[in-house]
Amino acid sequence: MLGAGKMGEALLAGLLKAGHASDALYFTERYDTRASEVSERLGLRRRAVAEVAALADVLVVAVKPQDIEPLLADLSEGMAGSARPDRVVVSLCAGLPTALFEARLPEGTAVIRVMPNTPMVVGEAMSVMSPGRAATEAQLAEVERLLGAVGRVLRVPEAQQDAVTAVSGTGPAYFFYLTEVLIEAGVLVGLSRPVATELVVQSALGAARMLRESDGPDAHPVVLREAVTSPAGTTAAAVRELDARGARAAISAAVEAARDRSVELGRDDHFK
Repeated sequence: MLGAGKMGEALLAGLLKAGHASDALYFTERYDTRASEVSERLGLRRRAVAEVAALADVLVVAVKPQDIEPLLADLSEGMAGSARPDRVVVSLCAGLPTALFEARLPEGTAVIRVMPNTPMVVGEAMSVMSPGRAATEAQLAEVERLLGAVGRVLRVPEAQQDAVTAVSGTGPAYFFYLTEVLIEAGVLVGLSRPVATELVVQSALGAARMLRESDGPDAHPVVLREAVTSPAGTTAAAVRELDARGARAAISAAVEAARDRSVELGRDDHFK
């Protein structure tokens, strides 16, 4: 694990919980305080990038996009001195294409791009993976198995990754935002904040389970919403107000803006 921020630590914790031996997991971290926190919580020792590059079969890059260049330089140097033909580099970096890694790492390096999201910290991530040019089916299956320890996994062509980032990578923030708004609205109409919070969070959890566990056509969100919407009732009035105020258009515009920002982060001129 190259970078032990929230995502990196969450994946390491998930792998430990799934039964992976602690002596088979390594991590790097540039900040001493953060490294000490992760070591204390997980019982793993921080290592140098070059050391990890020589030891590991799966190298997971989990740093912010703006920190990628120095890491890739260290990683490339470390990989060059170690002959591991089956080694794969997995990027969790938003917006960064596999071509960027392939251009800066040794020739023929297998790269897999993954867009996870923050529910990884509670084992409910949505991780979406796309192979680079050299990644094999066996490597994809291994990475899929590893990510399955912290949630669900899908595969898509890399051309769809910016859209994935906008929908599921950013997705939890949309739900947190809506939760925040609903709690504030509950307080506005007379509820205490603790009561409003309990009502909203449990309603969100229940609605998500209905979406996940309903079968066939009954699982469609329109069907589930209509089941709550009585003619001329409270839900009908609420949905009419949402539509009148452009809620659908605002959400669509937000997703498009996130997609465009993901494309921008991956542009070549950011890394020259």
